[in-house]
Amino acid sequence: MRIGVPRETRAGERRVALVPESVKKLVGAGIQVTVEGGSGSGSFFPDDAYRGAGAEIVAGGAAVLGAADLVLKVQPPTPGEVGLMREGAMLLATLLPARNAEVVAALAARRVTAFSTDLIPRITRAQAMDTLSSMANIAGYRAVLIAASELPRYFPMLMTAAGTVFPAKVFVIGAGVAGLQAIATARRLGAAVEATDTRPAVREQIESLGAKWVGVPTDDSAQDAGGYAKELSPEFYRKQGELIAERCAGADVVITTALIGGIKAPRLITAEMVRAMKPGAVIVDLAAEAGGNCELTRPGEKVVEGGVTIVGPLNLPSEMPWHGSTLYSRNLTAFVLAFWKDGRFDLDLGDEIIKGALVTHDGEVRHPAPAAAKA
Repeated sequence: MRIGVPRETRAGERRVALVPESVKKLVGAGIQVTVEGGSGSGSFFPDDAYRGAGAEIVAGGAAVLGAADLVLKVQPPTPGEVGLMREGAMLLATLLPARNAEVVAALAARRVTAFSTDLIPRITRAQAMDTLSSMANIAGYRAVLIAASELPRYFPMLMTAAGTVFPAKVFVIGAGVAGLQAIATARRLGAAVEATDTRPAVREQIESLGAKWVGVPTDDSAQDAGGYAKELSPEFYRKQGELIAERCAGADVVITTALIGGIKAPRLITAEMVRAMKPGAVIVDLAAEAGGNCELTRPGEKVVEGGVTIVGPLNLPSEMPWHGSTLYSRNLTAFVLAFWKDGRFDLDLGDEIIKGALVTHDGEVRHPAPAAAKA
């Protein structure tokens, strides 16, 4: 089998799907790897490092895509890139099929067997393949650094000759991987941190990082089978809105990470709540790409409303391209090697991981799975 790694073409994307350490593992397992020249330059992996690991370096993405049995990418391919892939080839990338219907249709028409990393089930056997967690970890870390650079005051408590500087108050909404990393990073910088989540089960994790949990009690199960937060009752959201308004009013920094089902951003911070915040306060909205948790968020932009700075960053893992690429590459390599058996890729459509990640196969769109297949 030949794996092909083309250069990422999305504007601003500096990561690469496979780094030299992973190439070495794959080549050692008997897999051929072809990498488009310069693919790793944005993340500081030179072509010579790939050659040293056993990869073949090829000029031009068309040659890589056309010869590959399995294409590895970070971002979804463009319809044009899909057209360069050979019919019957496989693709592993972060496809986000609910947001990229045109690409999914093109993959099906090309009879490409496509797997989306964001659909890999969150089960113990698939932990090493979990790109969402790897990238969310980076996003949570970067969010705090952004907030610290925008905030017109210190994060830690300092004892100075001019008197005591009290710690900044940070409020984190959502305690998934990104939220927990944001809590940990803010605590390392010395902030006083509070956090909330619709899932009471994460309270222990929040408190273990030295933050204070604040939340609305609920008798309902607040997470779905995949471990994501799910929608709850109108009464719950009314009480949650009151809590968020109160905490935002007293916070210096608010970091939002809330998604429902892993893809939908609920509106949690209204314009009225923003206007009640302290001048100089900062909101970093990590759900910006999904529409934002704050009503005033503009994806990819920084805006100021009533003295409050609202940042809607996109693709934060690309801002740490070396680690972003390394962790993503390890996740993809774990997926490939898990199904590499007897010198071939075992496309077991009955396997829980394969079935969960599969988007297109044999000319058909397989996501979402038919109701009969879910039963």
